[in-house]
Amino acid sequence: MFGFFKSKTPIQKLEEKYAQLTQEAHKLWQTNRKAGDEKMTEAENVMQEIVKLKEQSETK
Repeated sequence: MFGFFKSKTPIQKLEEKYAQLTQEAHKLWQTNRKAGDEKMTEAENVMQEIVKLKEQSETK
């Protein structure tokens, strides 16, 4: 009922950041491919962090 009081987990925060970065990369890629590729690389690094956190939570 009061779900808006719950704080987001680190994984949820990173997933939102990943989605934002991929959107920015797509927009940049249409005008400046090099900048878009750099932003996509940043997004991939965030995805790697997400995978690490998920693996850690599964082992617990």
